[in-house]
Amino acid sequence: MQRQKPFNLQTCVTAAARDGFLGPRWNGKPRRSPQQALHDNQLDPSSIQHQERRELLASTCKAYTKKRRVLTSEDLKHLIVDDTHSLLYCYVPKVACTNWKRVMMVLTGHGKYTEPAQIPANEAHIPTNLRSLSEFSTSEINYRLRNYLKFVFVRDPFERLVSAYRNKFTRTYNTAFHKRYGTKIIERHRRDPSPEALERGDDVTFEEFVYYLVDARTQREEPFNEHWERAHSLCHPCIVHYDVVGKYETLEEDTQYVLQLIGVGDSIKFPSSKAPRTTGGMAAEFFKGVNHFYQRRLFNLYKMDFLLFNYSVPHYLHIR
Repeated sequence: MQRQKPFNLQTCVTAAARDGFLGPRWNGKPRRSPQQALHDNQLDPSSIQHQERRELLASTCKAYTKKRRVLTSEDLKHLIVDDTHSLLYCYVPKVACTNWKRVMMVLTGHGKYTEPAQIPANEAHIPTNLRSLSEFSTSEINYRLRNYLKFVFVRDPFERLVSAYRNKFTRTYNTAFHKRYGTKIIERHRRDPSPEALERGDDVTFEEFVYYLVDARTQREEPFNEHWERAHSLCHPCIVHYDVVGKYETLEEDTQYVLQLIGVGDSIKFPSSKAPRTTGGMAAEFFKGVNHFYQRRLFNLYKMDFLLFNYSVPHYLHIR
């Protein structure tokens, strides 16, 4: 397998101009960038809140990150690029990412799409419909990281985890996940599984899912699936300096804030989710059957997401 070439974020951005990328333009004319809009409205209450989130993230990174590593193209696959609006969005599955991808398709579609809500969910997840930052040259990557508005949306780590479990292991239509992961989980973590369960993999319990996550063999074999991978492992917030850290808990306000920064707040409507949200109360019910020892191990696995994005230890955990 070909080794991925890392790149240095300190590369001089003049190379981008040499490669033919000269920065944000609208209808051929230079325009006010979202980053300028971000800094022009620093006294706005929303701007103050997001500044506080950035500062907390930076201080937590400083406290817990001892060695700064170099990003590879693999690290940038979750960063979606919108050159028209000078925008980079790092998507985290189970944090309104389908709707944000729909919005990004409207922003980058050059008129092909006009209403995000009308774009089918499966179309929003087709990789070729949106460009990833990993597809660009090193100089182009550096230019965008320095000059574009970068945003990410996060969520309480365990509510997100329960949401992923409910979606991927309790829905009958997710046969691909049942075959790919369910059969392995049942084989390893269920005593005396039936032949049918080993074949179908469609009745994984939440406890078995937790055992799979904390099993050392799991991460030795392959990276986590993106639906339960840690947000910081997908978006690298201690290396990529995000301008906006939106939260699922304040989705409507934070979404509108981003749309206003890029100048489309009055023209694009963020789709409303039709599926019932996984709440803290629902998550508590799922964790009732998990042994306290495994609760502690699971918390340690996701601890950095709790710390970086300022989420408290869930009240239903028994980890002391």
